[in-house]
Amino acid sequence: MSEEFEVQGPHEEAVEHIGEHGAADRFAGRIAITTALLATVGAMFSYMAGSTQADAALFKNDAAIKTTLASDQWNYYQAKGNKQNLADLGHAIAPPAAQDKFAADAERYGKEKEEIRKKAEALEEEAKVFDERAGHVMHIHHRWAQAMTLLQIAIAMAAIALLTRRTWLQFVIYAFAGVGGVLGAMAAMQSFT
Repeated sequence: MSEEFEVQGPHEEAVEHIGEHGAADRFAGRIAITTALLATVGAMFSYMAGSTQADAALFKNDAAIKTTLASDQWNYYQAKGNKQNLADLGHAIAPPAAQDKFAADAERYGKEKEEIRKKAEALEEEAKVFDERAGHVMHIHHRWAQAMTLLQIAIAMAAIALLTRRTWLQFVIYAFAGVGGVLGAMAAMQSFT
């Protein structure tokens, strides 16, 4: 007493529907083309989202490197300051014959400190620029990701429309796709600024 049951998935049902009603099912055709277009645009948006995220990470990495180099320079500055202080102390306590050497050393360390300070400040400024770039690019990444998310929702709504045969869902699909397209266009315009 065995009975066979066949369970069909949505794809098989759609194929059967086309077989029964012919390939002239305009609704299914429109939804299929819309889904294919949305998937293609979505793939491009996804690529751009990944690319901008990688760029932001690289800028953050460059900022961290510049910050580390600036920190090294500030440590070097402090070491020169310590040497300058010792030279000043040597000048104060040395016999008169050795005071000129300590005074010259203190003056030299002071000049070296100034050069090191300028280099450290320049590195800090470079780090700040890289941080700002990373923030800007990450903002663009979020726009691409939001656009992609809306296109994915539109694709999901297209599947629901096709399965339920609800023609009003086309407007929902187009609304999500439209907003996603606008966000993608905004991200593209921001990419070039």
